[in-house]
Amino acid sequence: MKKPDLYGVRSEVLQYIEHLEQELNSQQHSQAKKERRLPVQEVADLPPDDILEVNEPPEPPTTICVITATGSGIAKRTPRHLYNRQRRGGMGIFDLETSEKDPPKVITLADQNQNLLLITNMGRAFRLPVQAIPESPIRSRGASIAAKFNLEGEEQVAALIPEQAQGYLALLSQSGMVRMLRHHVFGEYMKPGAALYDFRAFGALAGVTWTPGDGDLFIATQQGRAIRFSEKLTPPQGAQGIRLANNDRAIGIAAVYPDSSVFMLSADGRGSVRLMEGFTPNKAPGAGGKFALTTDQLVCALSVKPTDELFIISALSKIIRFRVEEIPQKDGIVQGVVCMSLRADEPASAINNPIS
Repeated sequence: MKKPDLYGVRSEVLQYIEHLEQELNSQQHSQAKKERRLPVQEVADLPPDDILEVNEPPEPPTTICVITATGSGIAKRTPRHLYNRQRRGGMGIFDLETSEKDPPKVITLADQNQNLLLITNMGRAFRLPVQAIPESPIRSRGASIAAKFNLEGEEQVAALIPEQAQGYLALLSQSGMVRMLRHHVFGEYMKPGAALYDFRAFGALAGVTWTPGDGDLFIATQQGRAIRFSEKLTPPQGAQGIRLANNDRAIGIAAVYPDSSVFMLSADGRGSVRLMEGFTPNKAPGAGGKFALTTDQLVCALSVKPTDELFIISALSKIIRFRVEEIPQKDGIVQGVVCMSLRADEPASAINNPIS
């Protein structure tokens, strides 16, 4: 049975639905009957049906916010400490209230005193103070941020990323084109709506990432193929980063070094942490890539460390937070392990949360 649109449903009804889903999920986990918590490494080695959905104690209050937004620009920010950590494989909690026709598109983390770069699917950029996004509790509607900007026709929010005062911003289009721009381009004097690349030549935006300028770029496609090459090989005007097979498209870009790891998440909620030491770099961009994860629909690719956390948001606006170290690291092609339990749902976006 397909899950109905829950937009506009009263918060107490959503809480009751969430309670019932959690009850059902606990019944399916046989190990939950033991009423004990497992060490992180032991959890990482368990099969999906044995994973416990156990919330950890909340973190101290912080000014870091979880920011979620839909393609049309409905967004909210909520203090990060209000989201409890769960174990890998849980179902998460309802967050941004939105209609089925306008599901969550992006999730990011930023301090309330930072500025964000809002980048549209047409490759245009706007600066946005985090405090301009209404602070709201978990499970709330948010407000339109797109109304602050002059978006065109089919233009939508494609990325939100905190502003940086160093490095380069690498942009990837769905056609596999990549371009890098220095950080100063995005300063306070940037013209609102500045075009970051030629939309007619590059196509719709697929992903963005900050990079220090001396490492490699890892580009992944929807069919699970990926390529790695030195970012210094990218010409100023941009170039074809990966050659795509039929019916494939680029979906994510990450900045990596030889000792880095990349988290990849598929639409069925399974993910893997791929070690770059087992993924040989190409001598130049533009090759066809090789398989990095066994999937028909990759959702995202993020550079992560074992000490990081992950936040994943689904199309039905559920968020789960758990530790990266719960996912086994691999140096070969795998299907991945269950990161988020889904029912008539699929992941929409993810972001890593460095823990100092």
